[in-house]
Amino acid sequence: MPRKLRIVLADDHAVVRKGFRLILNQEPDIEVIAEAGNGSEAIKLALELRPDVLIMDIAMPEMTGVEATRRIHENFPDCRILILSMHKDPVYVRESLRAGARGYLLKEPIDEDLLRAVRALAGGDGFLSPEVSRTVLDDYQQTTDPFDSLTAREREVLQLLADGKVAKEVATALDVSVYTVDAHRGRIMKKLGLRSSTELVKFAMRKGLIQ
Repeated sequence: MPRKLRIVLADDHAVVRKGFRLILNQEPDIEVIAEAGNGSEAIKLALELRPDVLIMDIAMPEMTGVEATRRIHENFPDCRILILSMHKDPVYVRESLRAGARGYLLKEPIDEDLLRAVRALAGGDGFLSPEVSRTVLDDYQQTTDPFDSLTAREREVLQLLADGKVAKEVATALDVSVYTVDAHRGRIMKKLGLRSSTELVKFAMRKGLIQ
């Protein structure tokens, strides 16, 4: 008997996860093996369980689906991640794909597309909702993005600062000195060509680092 496709669900709404689990577990070749309620849990489960497909909501507490995808991709590049989103804006699609997602699925409507997307990713293909322009897949890799020049620590500092934390709070969260945080902030602003905290927050929102 062929092995079932192993799926991890990541969504902060238990009711939504239950609905997806029912749809997926009805299929004889698919099995949901774990659920995550936030981005940090999704990373942990992905690295521990190595699922065939990770279904990730784009909007979650603690860490967005885009940033969680980026961190998973850095440590487990073969992970096939399907982003779920209410957003049709190409910016969200591009950032999700640049982070390492293999598919982007709009939440409404979803039933049949969900199964098609899961099987497509499990088979090594990509998947985009029909409402999302297919040109995004063709073009996103060709664009250069200064965000790619940031180190993992600089991205952490960027996310915390954009989330409203002051330098002292960031230093405490990362167990570094305030001077180190200030140095990171200076390099971040220079690399991204930003001139103010407002621009930094707007940039982080576009990248899906914060809601």
